[in-house]
Amino acid sequence: MTHYLLSVVTPADGQPPSEAELGEIMRNVEAFNQELRDAGAWVFAGGLHGPDTATMLRPSGSDVLITDGPYAEGKEYLGGLCLIEAPDLDAALEWGRKAVRATTLPIEVRPFVDQH
Repeated sequence: MTHYLLSVVTPADGQPPSEAELGEIMRNVEAFNQELRDAGAWVFAGGLHGPDTATMLRPSGSDVLITDGPYAEGKEYLGGLCLIEAPDLDAALEWGRKAVRATTLPIEVRPFVDQH
């Protein structure tokens, strides 16, 4: 089995869903997570606070420079993630399709580098 990262791509300038819409989305996401668990594909999942809560650490000679905020400004940001196990890319993409339906947001599917 290979690990895949399903990244939830969130628009930076998008209108947040209403409370009712968000409730439905969260129910759908929990159902998706339960389906992953039932299939033995779930490893970890979670949402992230907005990019304004980020702290960036980067090398600066022999020191480490720490700054507030995201590394780069963009139209989208990582809003959450799901780490799954799948036998191949096709299976991971099917989970990605289900994640799109649950979150109503774009999902990026990426395999981890060879784990052997």
